[in-house]
Amino acid sequence: MEPSKKDWKLFQEKIKIWQEAYMEKLIKAYILLMEKDLPASTKFWELENRIKEDKRKPGVLLTLRKSEMIFDLLLLMKDDVIVMDDLSDFSEDLKEQITLLRSHSV
Repeated sequence: MEPSKKDWKLFQEKIKIWQEAYMEKLIKAYILLMEKDLPASTKFWELENRIKEDKRKPGVLLTLRKSEMIFDLLLLMKDDVIVMDDLSDFSEDLKEQITLLRSHSV
């Protein structure tokens, strides 16, 4: 299950883009929370809890290891950071592995 060098290099390039987009999505959700008609303390503590939870997600923080890349891709998909179409530039072999693993995890 070791990814090819080409797939690994592509993953290293794309993860930055994917994470930036995911964090932008989170920030928009935080803004919506802050705009709610709630007491300031309620918004503050809700925001603090959400950030605490979100900062551990792979869309925000991910230790890059080639040996974990396929599992990282699965986690990114599970958390709606990426979709299968985001893997269009990757090798057919990698896409097949992801599809197979996803079908077994359902």
